[in-house]
Amino acid sequence: MKFSVSFAILAGLVSRIVAAPVNNAPFLVTINDTEHVIGNSIWNITIGQTYGTKLYYKGKDIVGNAVGHYVSYNGAASNLNWTSVSVFERTETYLDVSFSANEGDFHWVIYPNQAGAYQYFVNRALPILGEFRSLFRLDNTTFFNGKTDIKEGPLPTLTQIANSTKVQDETWQQADGTYITKYDWSAFIRDQKYYGVYGPRYGSWYIYPGKDEYNGDQLKQELLVHRESATGDVVQLNMLHGTHFMASSSDAFEVGKTWGPWLWYLNDGSFEDVSKKSDNEENKWPYSWFQSSTNYHSRGSVSGTLKLSDGRPASGAAVFLGDNHPNETTLDMGRYNYFTAYADSHGSFTFTNVRSGAYALQAWANGGSIGDISTTFLQNDVTVTKGKQTALRSLIWKTQSRKQIWQIGIMDRKSLGFLYGGAPHQHALVAKCPANLTYTIGSSVESDWCFGQSALGSWDVSFSIPQLKSNSSAVLSVSLAGYSSGVSDSILMNGVVVGNLTSANIPTDPCLYRSGTTAGEWHYFEFGVPAATLKEGLNKLSFQCTRSTLWHGFMWDSVILEWA
Repeated sequence: MKFSVSFAILAGLVSRIVAAPVNNAPFLVTINDTEHVIGNSIWNITIGQTYGTKLYYKGKDIVGNAVGHYVSYNGAASNLNWTSVSVFERTETYLDVSFSANEGDFHWVIYPNQAGAYQYFVNRALPILGEFRSLFRLDNTTFFNGKTDIKEGPLPTLTQIANSTKVQDETWQQADGTYITKYDWSAFIRDQKYYGVYGPRYGSWYIYPGKDEYNGDQLKQELLVHRESATGDVVQLNMLHGTHFMASSSDAFEVGKTWGPWLWYLNDGSFEDVSKKSDNEENKWPYSWFQSSTNYHSRGSVSGTLKLSDGRPASGAAVFLGDNHPNETTLDMGRYNYFTAYADSHGSFTFTNVRSGAYALQAWANGGSIGDISTTFLQNDVTVTKGKQTALRSLIWKTQSRKQIWQIGIMDRKSLGFLYGGAPHQHALVAKCPANLTYTIGSSVESDWCFGQSALGSWDVSFSIPQLKSNSSAVLSVSLAGYSSGVSDSILMNGVVVGNLTSANIPTDPCLYRSGTTAGEWHYFEFGVPAATLKEGLNKLSFQCTRSTLWHGFMWDSVILEWA
């Protein structure tokens, strides 16, 4: 339904709504065919054919001269244009307003006394895509700061950006040599309890307790907030399907696929308040009021215990429920719904509130006592039924079953433990890693190995073999936490080439040149080391960088040499 009133009456009504609402009821007011006002007594926003502007909260327009709210895909290439607006549902407790575009319907669920609204999107005809997002671009005289789970504080100013030299996409070098880049405001999306932007009297936040619909696994990263460099707008991003730190993720979606609901929440900028609100939303999820997705309330649970084939419990393993019989990596999956967990010290894990369906269960080492395991566990056809617990038994994870000679870095798909590994996001950090490095097994420590290799030179591993058996060959396992193209290595054992890491043959992700310090997209390689290349006594393994590109290269996870 729509409200229909005369223009004169409507003009006065809108004026009163914007200036001083007099009751708590959520509302939709249609001004004309392409302009509508929604809100309640606490806030209201005027939404045009594409953009939501004139966002009034606590007596102030907190969009101001910024672009406002909109929904788009494939970056900013395709903004959704609203062709119709209607009341999708009105109950005694809330109003659900649907803005329809050719691609689908974006909903605002408004409660009488809530500062903000639940939002969700139902797909109708989105194309195959990589990026799909909703976002606010807000007033830069109201919001000055950003906050994620790992970073908070002032956003760079437009003046700072204007007085700096652009060195790559959305990255500038200041006169003192330091860098400004929006990618410093990236984080692991599934770790976010809440995030947003704030100023002295205002805060705008996203709270997304479910995260079912996010693409990717535990290591899925996204840009969350930033300063728009062309206009100075303060940007609050909701990357529903993102690719900022991935080699690829292009997906087709079923008609009816739903993202959300999540809560867009307004307050006075208080972390304590939004944290409490986030806890409340977590306790209410899955939302009992939400009825617009056919399988949203059809949920069960999955539990099990993983044991390695050598008898050890899979302590601390990362566990993932994703596409059944997969043909993509866990990070690249994005068509359906995904669930993440970690095993406890006994290898036991539990997934709750899993949507009904068939999944593949995957697991991989997340460091700790199983940080020497390079294999991945996979079990297909895990069926989840509404109201039932799926108990998985006899989950035996087959290891590589090889005797280790040495290992540098634990297997966890991250650069943690290495020099600069896991440091706060910082552009060009890889340039601080040496061109030449010697790591001596038995005396060097993990932090002597830098998190990334980028420059022309050689990284050598010196190690001793007291005694060789006849025809003793080895396997070299190289695990990369990420890779940005344009850098190639030749791998030599005592001067003999045993393998290579070549730019043209490794899918590239932007981790190193977009401020990543922990992970990008994981890659794993095994290279045979013939017995003839090894010798008793001192040996040298070399990663010789033969091609270099500034700020690009290899982000290391682990290097393992084992007897074949």
